[in-house]
Amino acid sequence: MSLLEQIEQIGQQARQTAEQADDPQQLAQAQSAVLGRKGSLTQLLRAMGTLEPSQRVEVGKVANQLKQELTELFAARRQALQSAVDRRRQQEAAAYDATTPALRGQIGSVHPVTAVQWEIEDVFTRLGFTVESGPEMDSEYYNFDALNTPATHPARDMQDTFWLSNGMLLRTQTSAVQVRAMEKFGPPLRVVVPGRCFRSETIDASHSNTFHQLEGLVVDYDISIANLIATMKLLLREVIGRDLPVRLRPGYFPFVEPGFELDMACQICGGKGCRTCKNTGWLEMLPCGMVHPNVLRAGNVDPHEYTGFAFGLGLTRLAMMKYGIGDIRTLTSPDLRGLVRPELLYGPPVVSPDGRKKG
Repeated sequence: MSLLEQIEQIGQQARQTAEQADDPQQLAQAQSAVLGRKGSLTQLLRAMGTLEPSQRVEVGKVANQLKQELTELFAARRQALQSAVDRRRQQEAAAYDATTPALRGQIGSVHPVTAVQWEIEDVFTRLGFTVESGPEMDSEYYNFDALNTPATHPARDMQDTFWLSNGMLLRTQTSAVQVRAMEKFGPPLRVVVPGRCFRSETIDASHSNTFHQLEGLVVDYDISIANLIATMKLLLREVIGRDLPVRLRPGYFPFVEPGFELDMACQICGGKGCRTCKNTGWLEMLPCGMVHPNVLRAGNVDPHEYTGFAFGLGLTRLAMMKYGIGDIRTLTSPDLRGLVRPELLYGPPVVSPDGRKKG
């Protein structure tokens, strides 16, 4: 390829590069690649000394014309790009509102108990349940009497209660909402009731005087124990993410008949035994049973026409199993390092059943 052909090729490439440059820095690099000290056109001009005098005049004329053309082209293009940058900055400055609140980054993560509660609410709302709430300071009637536990009933001794000077009490169980729900909705009904409960208990690795429960109640025609067991197993599978070893054993609760204790294999020790499960390999998770006829009557429901099941789930205990927290005291400790759950900080956003993004 002759020098004249090389000059023409350099000119075509330089014009194309200048037009494609979309910012001043990129344009400066393109200009340097052609007209700089080590640029392609500069190197070609230095090679003219090897030409014959007659050729040197012709090639030099063409090369210098191209150099002048490209210098003007790059200057015009630089001016156009700079004008575009200036206009964009002016638009951004005009659109800036100094009164707009600053963006604030998210701090912390969702509490494990709250995350588990939202998951369970989502499971049950998809099953057609309503999420209800009740007062934490409740009456003796709803907490005990309406649940087939009158003042003389020995079962009251099983719950060390915080009594208040106004005759009310801090509810010992979310079961206190069962009769309230039947009075409000009537049969048939499906409700879950999450919330805090209080008992004057000695605090250890698996017990606390303040804990979170979730009550479930179903009242309808022909409800059976099979419906109860299927619902409990579905709940654990959805929250833990896999089928778990469970066992069902008889249990006594005044407001159900028959009553059961549904235990799950301890997820802290894998069923081998530890202080959390008191070295049994099992953890009581879902006290449940068929709703006692007296409780149905207290809720103005005919026990000859309707049956139902109820269950009480320890949200705090389930959060311990899901996230591998071996001591319930970690959930209320002022040392927050034990609550930093990587799956809540960096995993998919946790969303409450009402659609609000929570993490």
